[in-house]
Amino acid sequence: MWGWMPFGGAAPAECDGSRPGGGSVGLGPRVSAAGQEDLTWLIDFLKTWMYSDNYLGNFPAYPICLLWVLASLVLLFSPVLVIIGCIYLSNLLLHIYKRQFHLNENYLSKSWDNGRRTVSYLWDIYGKLCHGYEVHGMDKLPQGPGLLVFYHGAFPLDYQYFVSRLYLQTGRFCRTVVDYHFSKIPGIKLFYNVQGLTHDGRLECVEILKKGYLLGVLPGGAREALFSDQSYGLLWGRRTGFAHVAKDAKVPVIPIFTKNLREGYRTLGKIWPLKWLCESTRWPIVPVYGGFPVKFCTYVGDPIPYDPNITAEELARKVKTAIEDLRDKHQKIPGSIRRAILERFHKHPNDD
Repeated sequence: MWGWMPFGGAAPAECDGSRPGGGSVGLGPRVSAAGQEDLTWLIDFLKTWMYSDNYLGNFPAYPICLLWVLASLVLLFSPVLVIIGCIYLSNLLLHIYKRQFHLNENYLSKSWDNGRRTVSYLWDIYGKLCHGYEVHGMDKLPQGPGLLVFYHGAFPLDYQYFVSRLYLQTGRFCRTVVDYHFSKIPGIKLFYNVQGLTHDGRLECVEILKKGYLLGVLPGGAREALFSDQSYGLLWGRRTGFAHVAKDAKVPVIPIFTKNLREGYRTLGKIWPLKWLCESTRWPIVPVYGGFPVKFCTYVGDPIPYDPNITAEELARKVKTAIEDLRDKHQKIPGSIRRAILERFHKHPNDD
C-alpha cells in the first residue's frame, strides 16, 4: 500500500494492456524500496540530530552550563554583598551586646569596649582567613593623636582590618572619615556610631583629633576607589582638606599603604560609559569584582610632623609623595593577581 499510493497514478500509462495490473506488479517493488530508503534516511537523520553528538542530545547540559556561568558571575561580582553581610553581622552583634548589658547611646564610652572588641575580632579573623593580613610598622604610630592617610582601594577592607588589628593589639580606638553615601546604608546605624565613623566636615575632624583620637582618612575617595587600577595611581586631584585638618589640629600625618589591595578587588571603572555615568550622577555605581584570596600587607610610613611653616597644599604633596614611596618600595607594578596569591605562601620580612 505504501509503494502504491504515492506513485500509482503513473502506472496505467506505462504498462502493457495484455497484462492487466502489470504496472502494479512490475513497479510495486521498486517504488516500495525507494520509499523505504527515504524513510530510513529520515529516521537516521532524526536520530543523529536528536542524540548525544548534536544539539538536542546536548540540550540537557545547556541549563547546567548556564547555571555554572551565572554562579561564576555571582561569585565574581558579589564581594560587595559579602562585605555588606559582614557589616550587618557586626551590627547584629552590637545590638545583642547592647540589649544584654542595657547600654545607653554614649557609643564612644568604655562601656562599649567589649562590643568593639568582638567586632574587631570578627574583622581580624576575616582578614587572616581571606587575605593572610599583616601589618608592618605599627610602632611608628604616635602616642597621641594623629591623622592616618590611606590609599583607597576598590574596597578599603585593608582599612577595616588595620583599625581592628590596632584596637586588638594596642587598645587604641581610631575614628574614621567615611563617604556620605556609606552613612545612608539602611540598618547599620549602630555599627556606624560604635565604630566612631563620621562624614562631617573639617571642624568635626579637628575636634576629634583635639580630643586625642587617631583619625583615619582616605583622600582619594570614590574616584580613586573606582577609577584607579593595578598601577596604583593616587587620584587626589586638588583635595587638601585633610591637610588643613592636620594643620588646624597641629598633629602629625602618618602615610599608610597596603600591598596587593588592587589585586584583591578590582573595578570596571575603565569602561567609558560606566565612568561617565558615575561622574554624571555622583553615585558609586561602577561594579566591583574579585574577592581573590591575595596577600594583604599594610605598611605604616614615617610620621610627617606638624610644621607651621608649610601650607596645606605643600603638606598634601608631601603626604602623597610619602604614600607613593611606600607603594614603589613594596608593590610590584603592575599588580598581578596570580603573584599576589602566591605571596601568601612566602615568608614576608618585617621590613619598614
